[in-house]
Amino acid sequence: MRVVIVQNEDELKACLDIRRKVFVEEQQVPVEEEIDEQDVVGVGHHVYIENDEGTPVATARYKPYGDERAGTAKIQRVAVLKAYRKGGFGRAVMAAIEELALADGYHRAVLDAQCHAEAFYRKLGYCTVSEEPFYDAGILHVRMEKLLKGAPVAR
Repeated sequence: MRVVIVQNEDELKACLDIRRKVFVEEQQVPVEEEIDEQDVVGVGHHVYIENDEGTPVATARYKPYGDERAGTAKIQRVAVLKAYRKGGFGRAVMAAIEELALADGYHRAVLDAQCHAEAFYRKLGYCTVSEEPFYDAGILHVRMEKLLKGAPVAR
């Protein structure tokens, strides 16, 4: 397993290919909702994980989250190819994106988790902070937060 911090167009393409397979093809999210202005080298902060054969299999990105919550990174577009979902790649890509955000000076993370993945994020120390599930791209989500030092956010 190898972590790649995206620094060029080919690396970004690897992330976008994973996301197209997971979100656009599998989950039927319209491509115009999936790919956005953060998907540019030097704008978004993207990572991906390669398996032992060098194939990109998981990705995530983060962006700064609002002025009112300085020091918070919003983790987005977490995706693992279907064939690799039970191999620890989801945990690895989350560790990588959190480490990148922490190294960039962020101390808190927020994410909007698909409801079926809420238990996965809880195991990683995230706490659900939304009162009700909400729809994003036609899929139910919950808002979750975590202190990047490892302590869950108290509410």
